[in-house]
Amino acid sequence: MSEENHCCCSPAGCCASESVTAHDKKDKWVTGEIPMSQGSVPAALTKLNFKDILGAWKVRWGIGRADYKIIPGLYAVGNPDHTSPVLVSANYKLTFDTLRKELSGLNCWLLILDTKGINVWCAAGKGTFGTDELVNRISLTGLPGVVSHRKLILPQLGAPGVRAHEVARQTGFTVIYGPVRACDLKTFLGSGFKATKEMRTVKFTMWDRLVLTPMVLAQSGKTSLLVFGVLFLINLFAARPFGLMDFIAYAGAVVTGAVIMPVLLPFIPGRAFAWKGWLLGLLWTAWLVWLNGWFAPGFLILAIGYILILPALSAFLAMNFTGSSTYTSFSGVIKEMKIAVPLIALSSVAGIVLVLINKLSL
Repeated sequence: MSEENHCCCSPAGCCASESVTAHDKKDKWVTGEIPMSQGSVPAALTKLNFKDILGAWKVRWGIGRADYKIIPGLYAVGNPDHTSPVLVSANYKLTFDTLRKELSGLNCWLLILDTKGINVWCAAGKGTFGTDELVNRISLTGLPGVVSHRKLILPQLGAPGVRAHEVARQTGFTVIYGPVRACDLKTFLGSGFKATKEMRTVKFTMWDRLVLTPMVLAQSGKTSLLVFGVLFLINLFAARPFGLMDFIAYAGAVVTGAVIMPVLLPFIPGRAFAWKGWLLGLLWTAWLVWLNGWFAPGFLILAIGYILILPALSAFLAMNFTGSSTYTSFSGVIKEMKIAVPLIALSSVAGIVLVLINKLSL
């Protein structure tokens, strides 16, 4: 039976029993339901449709990100039986879609945890992809009655949040950590759950970094609208109104922190992302100030103000890349934020005061 031909529930149909996972019947990625003694299990397509692809694009730009999740529970791919492997993942739909599209031709159970719509790596750090939720989800879905084996395959990036020995003690299920990337799952499953060194290696390539850029740009765009609105009002009273060059200075700092920094990340000296962003922002600001002759006595206050504001802005945007990077740890991120955020705030406030003095002075 192909994954497109699962029987669908109807009052008189073969799946008349209550569904194990109360999924949305409007979901186009649900192809039907598989009847089980404890209830029917929704079957998921492995081929992404236009709505899935559009949804992924939208959340990359921060559109509907908070609600991009599926109902946690038990799902099926293909036509699994009591011997089929159980893969555990998060209920962030982008993560779920990435997983299921790599399982074409396989028969698997997908145990989806309630991570509040957060991906596996971040959820493991926050504790939502954790021991208690995993144990609870095994019980709620009746998984012991679905499979005869007692093995769970968890993504390697979820390891920080799960105490494997405690899961085994409470449920009898053994935790096996799969590869870092979903694209390696077929090979991993076909080799009897053996992962190569390559499968265990976490990478953070230029593409991995740039994938995050749209979200950062979208967030900065919302703030920028407020900034431009304030500048428009200030221009009504400014002796030296904000103009095109001021806009270029601001936009350049945003691009420096959100685009150039992640591209050049491995080559920028230092470890802290805020420092890397600040350093590039300083180079951009110094070049811009020199190009416009703002180091002259009449513009010196403006020059100092921008040197305080723009690198701080680039540093703040650069920190958005810390949570999904192999260049730092969760504790490192917390430490960096405690140090960098107050410094960024102080520098920005001081710079804004100087720029306003320059613009409003007669």
